[in-house]
Amino acid sequence: MAHRFYMVDVFAEHPYSGNPLAVVVGSEPLSGDTMQRLAAEINFSETTFVTSTPEEDGAYRVRIFTPAREIDFTGHPILGTAWVIRHYVARDDSRQIQLSLAVGKVPVTFEISDDGKEHVWFLAPEMSLGAISTPKLLATTLGLSSDDIETATPIQVVSAGTSALMVPLKSLDALRRSKLTFGEFSMLVEKGFPALIYLFCRQTHLPQNDLCVRFFFDAHGVREDPATGNGAAFLGAYSLEYQLFSDTDWPIRIEQGYEIRRPSLVMLRTRKCDGNREVSVGGYVIPTVRGELL
Repeated sequence: MAHRFYMVDVFAEHPYSGNPLAVVVGSEPLSGDTMQRLAAEINFSETTFVTSTPEEDGAYRVRIFTPAREIDFTGHPILGTAWVIRHYVARDDSRQIQLSLAVGKVPVTFEISDDGKEHVWFLAPEMSLGAISTPKLLATTLGLSSDDIETATPIQVVSAGTSALMVPLKSLDALRRSKLTFGEFSMLVEKGFPALIYLFCRQTHLPQNDLCVRFFFDAHGVREDPATGNGAAFLGAYSLEYQLFSDTDWPIRIEQGYEIRRPSLVMLRTRKCDGNREVSVGGYVIPTVRGELL
């Protein structure tokens, strides 16, 4: 059987928005070297590879590659891959798909709203909150002044395997003006900061949304992500810690990607259950391309 591939936009409300993902499906697994070469050729932030037949427990084995390396877990590939499995591999109406990743089994659920839209959700792993930073250092690095930093809640590291620095800003204008150079980013990392920075504010481009965010990361130079599932999960843990929203405010609507012309919508559900944080991340998935590997 040939290996089929699909391209989908995750966290998208329209085609050619959100975060693009390539999903390669085949009955026989490719070698790790071939997967890595294909991921580099496609050159999306992530490409996933999934076997078309589930394991004995019904889970589908998935491997995730960036153009440079294999990774264990990240948000939008989980949602996009599960969507492709449901619609093009399993071809059934199951409301849950189980993925088998390097970190273990990850359930992905599907919900159909009253208007017929399909929402895809995954439950984030347990997260911890770490070191708190001062606004002055971060403001300079981001090309902002200390007055642009929101001080009602702290600049803080959130971790779940990987770590990101959560930076609250006062305004949409400050969010737009934020910028990083590779040299500045390297200096931050050398000082012990994570190589992932998540900026957010309560002002939004669209009135129906709750937060606007930007996500910078180091990939042989500073890059910006159009939609970040893991970042939203980190924000969920942070928002529970500092009570940014009440339990009745969810799903929280997070807009992202406007500054790089890939508008995205990430949805977030948060609650505390028996003292533990429970964070789910969701969104829409839109197919754009399908084909076959030669």
